[in-house]
Amino acid sequence: MSSAPQKILRIRRDYNAWVANETLEDYALRYTPRSFRKWSEFRVANTAFGAVSFLALEAIGGTIALNYGFANALWAILAVGLVTFLTGLPISVYAARHGVDMDLLTRGAGFGYLGSTITSLVYAGFTFIFFALEAAIMALALQMVVDLPLVWCYAISAVVVIPLVTHGITLISRLQAWTQPVWLALLALPFLFIAFRNPQALASLSGLSGSVSGSSGFDPLMFGAAATVAIALVVQIGEQVDYLRFLPERNAGNRWRWWTAVIVAGPGWVVPGMLKMLAGAFLAFLALGQGVAAEKAIQPTEMYLAGFQQVFGGSAWAVAATVVFVIVSQVKINVTNAYAGSLAWSNFFARLTHSHPGRVVWLVFNVIIAVLLMTLGVFGALERVLGLYSNVAIAWVGALVADLVINKPLGWSPKGIEFKRAYLHDLNPVGLGATLLGAGVAVPAHAGLLGQVLVPWAPFIALALALVAAPAIAWWTKGRYYLAREPHKHWRPGQLVACSVCENTFEAEDMATCPAYDAPICSLCCTLESRCHDRCKTRSRAAEQVSDVLSSVLPAKMSRRINFRVGHYLVVFLSLAALLAFVLGVVYYQEGVVRPELLADHPLPPGALEGPFVKVYALLLLAAAVCAWWVVLASESWRMAQDDSNRQNQLLQQEIDAHRRTDAALQQAKELAEAANQAKTRYVAGMTHELRTPLNSIMGYVQILLKDEPPVGARRGPLTTIQRS
Repeated sequence: MSSAPQKILRIRRDYNAWVANETLEDYALRYTPRSFRKWSEFRVANTAFGAVSFLALEAIGGTIALNYGFANALWAILAVGLVTFLTGLPISVYAARHGVDMDLLTRGAGFGYLGSTITSLVYAGFTFIFFALEAAIMALALQMVVDLPLVWCYAISAVVVIPLVTHGITLISRLQAWTQPVWLALLALPFLFIAFRNPQALASLSGLSGSVSGSSGFDPLMFGAAATVAIALVVQIGEQVDYLRFLPERNAGNRWRWWTAVIVAGPGWVVPGMLKMLAGAFLAFLALGQGVAAEKAIQPTEMYLAGFQQVFGGSAWAVAATVVFVIVSQVKINVTNAYAGSLAWSNFFARLTHSHPGRVVWLVFNVIIAVLLMTLGVFGALERVLGLYSNVAIAWVGALVADLVINKPLGWSPKGIEFKRAYLHDLNPVGLGATLLGAGVAVPAHAGLLGQVLVPWAPFIALALALVAAPAIAWWTKGRYYLAREPHKHWRPGQLVACSVCENTFEAEDMATCPAYDAPICSLCCTLESRCHDRCKTRSRAAEQVSDVLSSVLPAKMSRRINFRVGHYLVVFLSLAALLAFVLGVVYYQEGVVRPELLADHPLPPGALEGPFVKVYALLLLAAAVCAWWVVLASESWRMAQDDSNRQNQLLQQEIDAHRRTDAALQQAKELAEAANQAKTRYVAGMTHELRTPLNSIMGYVQILLKDEPPVGARRGPLTTIQRS
């Protein structure tokens, strides 16, 4: 007897109040429906454009100008601006057209359902790194007017953003609209004043020499080093499209408004962004001229204090204007950083844990990480942090753009953006392979392992490799890893369909057909489903895909002997080892390189600082090895328990099916017996009728004869005798 398929009972999923309230949730894990895109093109664009206020732009511009000279900084800013615009345009168009955020866009553009968890982590890293940078800048401004320790200022700068982000774009759009005029006026004031009162200061900026380059002229290596720091900003397009997905659907009536909003608020952010980086270079140069130390001149608070002192002199008005401008700017950008981070963490953990407590929970989580980074002094390591991060970020963006602008037009990738788990492979080698290849070459190049000549060009190497590798892999695989099965297309676009699990109604673009429930299911319920084991697809799970690849590459005998438990252990252990190495590397860099003043009084001999870190890392590796086995064995125990539960369910289902068949046979036998009994009854009744009909005739005739018999004593004649006889 064949095993019966496991039955999944349809139990209504009740989301908590945070998840069920879309004003709080903002469709964090879903397609943004047409009914929710209720804001005008201008309001959405204005909300996205408000993110340009971040003062890390000025900090980056000032840092690369003071280190590498104005000429190298200028050309680096222009080159990065061009790359950012060209890569951001297709991303913005696809996100706005299909109503998806950066994570959902990445899923359907070459990375797969689980493959995009890596890019979600990269994107989340961007949000909390820049949140920490912006909150640190705001904390320095707060310390100008309040007598509090810097750590308390860090906490205040971070926590004040949380209530502004809980209600998503509904509140953020209002905040950006209210603060935009104040921000623009304060931003332009010092530059307009200097342009009229002290124009020679602008002219002298071109002669700024870098502390690293040693000259003010152009140097290709210094240009590459400056571009490496600035190119991390390419990921900012993700925060822009997190708002652009709320644009109303494009039609003939709003075509020009739609395209204007997409371009201005999408890749167009980089135009004022480049101006702000150049402004940062000028203000840092101006602060140096006023006697500010170089390490403080790159801080935006000191920059704008120097600028407003040109307007108000050394009065308290300059300090007040600086504090107001910095706070307004940082609140405007950090609501975006916190919002984007909550979306990224929601997507990341929902896929790994099949649980979603709500976007607000991950909002707080993102803020806590940023506070920890601030206490570690992330602002002091700005150049190194962004230089390393940019190599991974640009590889991801390059692979994504290559899929949108090359693979889709050539037909190697599906035309639309399919983001639902029900239709995707776990891993897609196109985007994932291109990103890993680009980052895998660029990071060692950035570290100097491939020669010092390639160090400044590492991000451009990552971008070039990703742009070439994504189409090559798509062509080689013939695009078969994009869709695990064809999407259900019987619903009309925008048609409302009820989810069989949560019993809520969503537009057709957010729905899929589920064989486990034999009914429609929404994308979030599909994401959180942990019992179906992806039965709607074949050979699409990560373990199955890896097994297929190994079987095709290795000899048959060797592929059968591979111990997947060991492979699982190595993946977990190496991931933990890399995480520990990163954490200890950050601490080592902070204590030994960024803050050498700690060792000024008691200098250590060469290698004295590395030794303790190596010992600590070795001990932590032992703990990681034990934890990795615990994770693997616990996972296998859960899987075995789940498999045993499935087998028991199958046996019970077989018994239920057997009882149903027996019951059906008994019912059929009962019906046959009843039919036979009824036939017998009809036969007997018919026979009785046939027998009683002549008897009744005879009896009636007898009664007639008896009625004609003469009275007693009468003489009987012959006829009477004959009749009686």
